[in-house]
Amino acid sequence: MHKTGFAKNTMRYLQQDSGGFPIRVSAVMPNEYKPTYVAKVEACAEEFSLQVKTQYAEIPEPGFVLTMSEDGLGLSDTNDPKMLPLQVDFTSSALAYRKEKGGGRNEAIAKAVGIKGKDSLHVVDATAGLGTDSFILAAVGCNVTMLERTNVVCALLQDGLQRLAENPEYNELSERLHLLCGNAGHILKTWSDGNNGAEQVQLGVPDVVYLDPMFPHKKKSAAVKKPMKMFQTLLGFDDDADDLLTPALDLAKQRVVVKRPNYADFLAGKPPSMQIKGKKHRFDVYICHK
Repeated sequence: MHKTGFAKNTMRYLQQDSGGFPIRVSAVMPNEYKPTYVAKVEACAEEFSLQVKTQYAEIPEPGFVLTMSEDGLGLSDTNDPKMLPLQVDFTSSALAYRKEKGGGRNEAIAKAVGIKGKDSLHVVDATAGLGTDSFILAAVGCNVTMLERTNVVCALLQDGLQRLAENPEYNELSERLHLLCGNAGHILKTWSDGNNGAEQVQLGVPDVVYLDPMFPHKKKSAAVKKPMKMFQTLLGFDDDADDLLTPALDLAKQRVVVKRPNYADFLAGKPPSMQIKGKKHRFDVYICHK
């Protein structure tokens, strides 16, 4: 996309029906792309149950906004305008390096989910967040279904997946990533009960369910970078994470993997079958006996 001949910023404001999270969608686009931009805004509003707002005065506090530009969708903080938007960018240099040099199937996360030989596992990442772990699992050959309950994060993930699919270098990898938006606990339970939607039926029962709930940092730990701090402030911590373990165990054919900080207690107080430990995190592995 050319970056010359830009028109004046076109603004649209989106807000969740449930309230509480204001979203500003703005773009600097060439004139000929304006209809496409408006269509993307309207599609985003419809798909993620957002309302279009035409006046900035209608947007309440806090200052978190989604900004749409030629670079895609990003999460920003109006109180810190110098901070770059937080985006889901699966083609970033950091992820590209990890994909090529990160150890592949020898990575701890790959060992934790149980990848062996040329087998391709179906992994449900029930706490997708910004999708980094899902991407790594897809890069080592897994078919990954991402679950995310927050509309704003779902919008970021979908935008990242769309841009990934448009990059010819990632065609094969992008086909191994799927996104379902909704409450993970409900999706896992209905999936295991057989009350599947069309997408679950098509995807099939997963071999592995992966959980990486948001967990408070230690007070003495290194400072969290601003974009991630903004993300954590927006979402809070997963106080209901314990409730995910039982439906995950009921659903998975082979194992459930829980990523935890080394200082954290077991999820739901349940000791795992085994552990794979790293410097800061560990993977608690629960083998399913079915």
